[in-house]
Amino acid sequence: MPAPGKKKQTVRAIAAQVLLQVSARGHSLTRALAAGQQQLASPADSALLQEMCYGSLRWYYRLDVIVSMLLNKPLKQRDQDIFCVLVIGLYQLEFMHVPAHAVVKETVDVVLALRKHWAKGLVNALLREYQRNAEALREQWQQDDEARYAHPAWMIARLAQDWPQHYQTILDANNQRPPMVLRVDLQQTTVAEYQQQLAEQDIKARASEFVDSAVILEQAVNVHELPGFSRGLVSVQDSSAQLAAGLLQLQAGMRVLDACCAPGGKTLHMLQACPSLQLLALDSDGDRLQQVQENLDRAAVDAELLVGDASKPVDWAGDRLFERILVDAPCSGSGVIRRHPDIKLLRSSTDIETLVARQADILAAVWPLLAPGGMLVYSTCSVFRQENEQQVAAFLQHHADARERPINADWGVRCDPGRQVLPGSHGMDGFYYACLEKIN
Repeated sequence: MPAPGKKKQTVRAIAAQVLLQVSARGHSLTRALAAGQQQLASPADSALLQEMCYGSLRWYYRLDVIVSMLLNKPLKQRDQDIFCVLVIGLYQLEFMHVPAHAVVKETVDVVLALRKHWAKGLVNALLREYQRNAEALREQWQQDDEARYAHPAWMIARLAQDWPQHYQTILDANNQRPPMVLRVDLQQTTVAEYQQQLAEQDIKARASEFVDSAVILEQAVNVHELPGFSRGLVSVQDSSAQLAAGLLQLQAGMRVLDACCAPGGKTLHMLQACPSLQLLALDSDGDRLQQVQENLDRAAVDAELLVGDASKPVDWAGDRLFERILVDAPCSGSGVIRRHPDIKLLRSSTDIETLVARQADILAAVWPLLAPGGMLVYSTCSVFRQENEQQVAAFLQHHADARERPINADWGVRCDPGRQVLPGSHGMDGFYYACLEKIN
């Protein structure tokens, strides 16, 4: 809710602020959008804000090029808010099919609310010019790869290098709206039974062809509308993320380390799949670990939660050994861009080297904690080979007591080592998995 005495801002003004927070100040969309939604009382306004923010970031690299084509000269740094206003306006014209007269009027109103009266004529003229010359502009931006694919140039180049046969499909999938996917607790019910419960609430859904616990909704709904959500009967989790628990081949009573556990979706899945596990859920971020606890509390399951750096087990491991370890490593997130379009703006090519070094440190640090004969599953939500198969191949080369356990599955693409799900393949997010056994 807006503060008392403070003028209520329009949805479009808040959308421009959110976009500015992400594009100019490096804030995450999740954080910026949540702050923006707190200023709105109407669920409809909140949904409209989300649509504008996600959509503008999804197509940001195209809209950026179009704005640049329309401007005679770049806006000054202090006027990046006007740039964001223009992006929001163009998104409505290009993708939301809002009547043009309404877009122009409301976008100009945002400029006036920002007290930048000098920009009123500029914004009005640019949006009207876009209306008149959209086809000619389209012919121009189609010659620019960043605009054509709506991705930064470095990301396009890396994907083309790593996946020459698939990169255009990946780029296209990244720009699609992701489905809402649920994971059913198979200890409590079956997918077929839960689909029936959804049908009784007029929620259309289908089962996944590759993941026996996954249900894919035809349209997203509020989680509180889902039957049994409050008691852990169902959780929101993409199909590809649901693969982790099965790959671990869990058995009753096993000692398990979830080395980078937040926000806890895979932690909860493991405990629901095999309730008697002795599971240690570790994360370096105490606030995110609280999310894990809330996840577990909802389903009434228990684990030992610990704040700690997975790359420094001397600080927390003691003399413990684990029969299973899940390393869901910090990564670029390049496989989940359709869910987090701000990744396109927030990640840079130089980030990858830092992430790869961090992943290698974690793998090397937790490997001694794996009991002989045990298995470690390494996963990322990335599609960059440097973070995935090249990372695991380097680890195997330097650890004589490690060997790959090949993943025989119908999903994904076989790598050497491991297996990769590409974004959008069978409706799934992009994920990489490799299974490593410790030789006795």
